[in-house]
Amino acid sequence: MKARTASLRRSTHETDVRVRLDLEGQGRYDVSTGIRFLDHMLELVARHGGFDLTLQARGDLDVDQHHTVEDVGIALGQAVKQALGAKKGINRAGYFLMPMDETLAIAAIDLSGRPYLVLKAPLRARRVGDLQSELVEDFFQGFAGAAGANVHLRVAYGRSSHHQIEALFKAFARALRYACSRDRRLRNQLPSTKGLL
Repeated sequence: MKARTASLRRSTHETDVRVRLDLEGQGRYDVSTGIRFLDHMLELVARHGGFDLTLQARGDLDVDQHHTVEDVGIALGQAVKQALGAKKGINRAGYFLMPMDETLAIAAIDLSGRPYLVLKAPLRARRVGDLQSELVEDFFQGFAGAAGANVHLRVAYGRSSHHQIEALFKAFARALRYACSRDRRLRNQLPSTKGLL
């Protein structure tokens, strides 16, 4: 079967993001965004998704973290879309429940071609590590729009904002892994009765 990889650069006046992605990877990563907690979350996406991910981002962090976090989400979404190609034979949708100590996170993804994000995560902390917590939504919004995916994420319960964000990223990675996975029985079919994704 054809390898599903992507390599791209997203460059604006605010950020410069380079991504290499292999959907058939082994969870290897080399990530640097200038925001260490975001790096850690992307490392989790690679490891729990079973993807090989190289991502280097330079952004105007002297202004704010927003541009960098959002553009990293967009670039990752573009890479997933590119690596999937025509989408024939993929499962298309996936979901996962991820416990992390006192926290339970839920993720459901549909690679439908229609971008939509629903995020329900009542984070109490304004920052976790060096990441502004409110930007978690901007990351996933950027990903959903660029990948053309429905992304539904929810923290069912939990106390620690660190655990809540980490559980969301792990659940997201595992749901995405299943959605991207191929079903040999349906390898020549597009998973849609419309004939278009």
